[in-house]
Amino acid sequence: MSRRVIRFLLSACALVPALSMHVVRAQVETPDATPGASAQTLRWRARLAEAGEPATVPPGIRVIRDVAYGSDPRQRFDVYAPKVARGAPVIFMVHGGGWRRGDKAMRGVVQNKVAYWVVRGYVVISTNYRMLPDTSPLQQAQDVARALATAQRRAAAWGADPNRFVLMGHSAGAHLVALLTARPELASEQGARPWRGTVSLDSACLDVVQTMRGRHFPLYDQAFGTNPADWLAASPYQHLAAAPAPFLAVCSSRRRDACPQAHAFVDKLQSLGARGRVLEEDLSHGEINKTLGEPSDYTTEVDAFLRSVW
Repeated sequence: MSRRVIRFLLSACALVPALSMHVVRAQVETPDATPGASAQTLRWRARLAEAGEPATVPPGIRVIRDVAYGSDPRQRFDVYAPKVARGAPVIFMVHGGGWRRGDKAMRGVVQNKVAYWVVRGYVVISTNYRMLPDTSPLQQAQDVARALATAQRRAAAWGADPNRFVLMGHSAGAHLVALLTARPELASEQGARPWRGTVSLDSACLDVVQTMRGRHFPLYDQAFGTNPADWLAASPYQHLAAAPAPFLAVCSSRRRDACPQAHAFVDKLQSLGARGRVLEEDLSHGEINKTLGEPSDYTTEVDAFLRSVW
């Protein structure tokens, strides 16, 4: 056996106690393992590695991983909860990634949010969903709705209140939660109850029709295709016809289209008698997501919105 192989084996053995300690501290549970799905799960974990570093969970937080809400291995969500909770409010987080990639456990998706809100008595749930090329954005929104319905049904097991949910999403995930806000029948058809509010973190597309008619990145063609009827079906702005729950649209002032679309959506929402607000931030698209939960005026503003809807 070569010296290189020996050094590798010794290093691997040294990692085992550290990994075990991390699992014990985080109280990780995996109640919904799916037999026969290991190869596909490994492929998704490889995509996670490509998309970003996984989050580390602060000690003392209960973590329930890969709760199933469908038969596909991508139809899973993770729950981050206080050790002891009763009637806790819930942040239901939907990751971005251009409707094609991303993962519920990525550092930028959950780490700072969990560290800030779970220690304050919230439950944070982060969901995956089926993605392109086999699942359209409209179907993805239906997946998110199905995950929401499952989480609401099981909320009491984690000390959460099924009637105190707020939807939150970043980028493509922000489009999906906005679409459910504008088309609540998509959620009710999956058995979901009404939620208390929605936080859109720098949506990739609140007005799909406008985006597709103008200059746009190829990723939008991959997501929405060339048929105007498909654009309309997946466009939150065009479907907004009744006052929804309060809506906070966070947008990056560094992006050309983000804040104008956010203002247009909120203006229409307010014209229907709903409460809405745009929060412009001098942050990049990625920073809007990953820095939420760090000490800042930005986090304070989002926290104030959350507290206002409970």
